Amino acid sequence: MIDSFGRSITYLRLSVTELCDLRCRYCMPEEGVCKLRHDQMLTEEEMLRAVCAASKLGITKVRVTGGEPLTKPNILSICRGIAQAPGIQDTAITTNGTRLPELAGPLRKAGIRRVNISLDTLDPEKYAYITRRGQLQNALNGLRAALDAGFDQVKINAVLIGGFNEDEIPALAELTQRWPVDVRFIELMPMAGNTGFGKESYIPVSRVLQRLPEAKAENEEGVAKMYRLPGARGRLGLISPLSQHFCASCNRIRLTADGKLKPCLHSAEEISIKGLNDEDMLAQMKKAILSKPRCHKALSAESRSQTARNMNQIGG
Repeated sequence: MIDSFGRSITYLRLSVTELCDLRCRYCMPEEGVCKLRHDQMLTEEEMLRAVCAASKLGITKVRVTGGEPLTKPNILSICRGIAQAPGIQDTAITTNGTRLPELAGPLRKAGIRRVNISLDTLDPEKYAYITRRGQLQNALNGLRAALDAGFDQVKINAVLIGGFNEDEIPALAELTQRWPVDVRFIELMPMAGNTGFGKESYIPVSRVLQRLPEAKAENEEGVAKMYRLPGARGRLGLISPLSQHFCASCNRIRLTADGKLKPCLHSAEEISIKGLNDEDMLAQMKKAILSKPRCHKALSAESRSQTARNMNQIGG
């Protein structure tokens, strides 16, 4: 389906839970989130009906997100249903990786083609700090399990934070030489709950190229500008929602775990589909696509996202 500004909307990001086994400082509060009642959340059946409705409007790609999607007890069944939905050609999942040693193989068999693993640092102490409770080795074990499982593509998402991991740009980039992975550096976004970051934390991804002048540009992939180091097996991706937004080419809508369609990540607008029949759900999907704004407002340490949710409540 084409939105009001001529963009073809082909990508649905589906959050299956707000819960997570970590507490990343830019994503969710230290105390976690208030667990919603079962009847407030989308059921598996509603999620799959939403995917089918979206496919009727031209959605061909679904990414499963959270929270941490692998904490969902029925995650394999959900992924299997999405992969088998008519019209869905591309299935992916974003995870912190801690549960991939047990689930990477089953996820691949369920039909997930690609996996993104959140990994902001290779320093165990810094990893424990940014996640508030995580152990780096668990994430690295998950990365290895993903590589062994035979996914079409494995990516690493690293949120770039000034004063925290800027000095690790070369070390994170070196992973692309060690393994066939893409490492994507993403600018920190000023969301509702991550007020603990000062102005110095919000740095542009152009810092990556300053640290790695030998990186050569390749074709863009979605929202990422792609580069490759000499002799590398994988690539580098730079994602710049603050310094150089990509709204003009945005092809996605989001569905939260409690059944709210978000036409834009940084907008306060939400459109509910919880409890609707197939016809009404389809109508709300159309409304969400046509409600996509031309662009979100400029984001910075002083100009925060207009959404009232933390990232774990949206799915990124």
